Parts: sequence; structure tokens; C-alpha cells
Amino acid sequence: MSEQTIKVLTYNIHKGFSTTNRNFVLHDIKSALQEIAADIVFLQEIQGEHQAKQNSILNWPNEPQFEFLADEVWPHHAYGKNAIYKSGHHGNAILSKYAFNEWENINVSTMKNASRSLLHGVIQLPSSLRPVHVICVHLGLFEKERSLQFKTLCERIDSHIPHEDPLIIAGDFNDFWSNAERHLQEDLQLTEVFKTMTGSYARSFPAWLPVMHTDRIYYRGITPVQCKRLKNSPWKRLSDHIPLIAEFSV
Repeated sequence: MSEQTIKVLTYNIHKGFSTTNRNFVLHDIKSALQEIAADIVFLQEIQGEHQAKQNSILNWPNEPQFEFLADEVWPHHAYGKNAIYKSGHHGNAILSKYAFNEWENINVSTMKNASRSLLHGVIQLPSSLRPVHVICVHLGLFEKERSLQFKTLCERIDSHIPHEDPLIIAGDFNDFWSNAERHLQEDLQLTEVFKTMTGSYARSFPAWLPVMHTDRIYYRGITPVQCKRLKNSPWKRLSDHIPLIAEFSV
């Protein structure tokens, strides 16, 4: 089979609101994402439903945010709730130009007031004999919480993903002390792409002055080509995180 390159992007969209929560900027996020036109988009904090906001915000879309963003660019998408409340729910989403063979949302919540999940999809690329496994994550704020979530993530990979299949894990890890490396690199031979290309994790939070390495893209079984932060306009005003984009050869 011929070699193929794929472009992936990960982004915590802050439920479509600007950094300060003052402005609803989902339409601007949509335009920015469509201009990049990555093959696979990993999204965190994406609103599946919110009745109160839908009734009060003038340009709130009629469809779930992941469908609104996908539009005609990404015909295939998966969404997993990881926070459910009276007005609605939000969670993780994966938008893809290529079809899913299957997908599943795995609950990794350890606290009632901080629901979390892993969204695992299996995507078939046209030029690849093996499917590409993609996992979108948004892990907890506390170290003990994340430790249990990393354990579940590692068990999921060991039990459901053959070692020879390409794998990409992307999202908001909230990994303030860089413990992910011990779990993912040492145990599962996964590598973080921005660190591979530049020597350090990307500073991606907060968007107006990024100092924390919260957003990551890990990979296995594919070759990195490039990776960068989208830190300039319009990205720095659209969310409290800035996106990472990477290109791989499959």
C-alpha cells in the first residue's frame, strides 16, 4: 500500500466561549477549524446540549456543537458525554474525514462532580491495511484522579489495540507533573509528538499567556512529520486553550 500523511488537531473549545466566557465564539471556531481542515479533529469540552443557553443565546446552533462544527468538512464524527447536568451535557468529540469502523465512550469518572471519559474510535484510512485507533481524552484536575484514569487508559490500549496498529491519543491531559510519560511511554511505547519535534511539551494554557503543558498528542506505529501550536490570531481569543496540530506519515 502507498504511504499516506494525515493531519490531526486537538483543541479544548471551552464549550464555544471565549477565554473570559463573555462572548459566544463557536462560529469563529468553526471558521478557524475549517480553514485548517485537519483530517482528524479531537475536541474537548464540546457542548452536546444545553437548553438554557440555546434559549438565551441568539446564535446558538440548533444541532449539537460537534455536528455544527463538522458540517460538510468532516462527514464522520463521534461524541461521548462526560458531564451530564439538568440543562444538558458536554464531553469529547472526534471529527473525521474518514469513516469509523466503530467507536466507544469509556467512563473514567472518579468523582461525582467531575465526570470524565475516553472516546475511542477506529478509523479506516483508504491507503492503510490496518485501521488507525484514535482516543480523545480529557483527564481530571487532581493527580490521584488522573493516576486511576491513566491506569484505565493503559488497560484499554492493552486489551483493545494490537501493538502493530497505528494509535493516536490526543486531548487535554491536565498532566501538570508530567506523569503521563511514565504510564504511556514506558509502559506502552507511546511518544508525545511536540516533545519529539521540539524537545519539550507544548505550552497551551491559558491561551492569552500559555505556560502550562496540558494539551498533548501521543502516537505509536506512525512517523511524525511536524507539530506546532496555533498560538496566534484568531486562536488566542477563541478559547482558554490553544490547539496543537500535527502531521504523521502512515
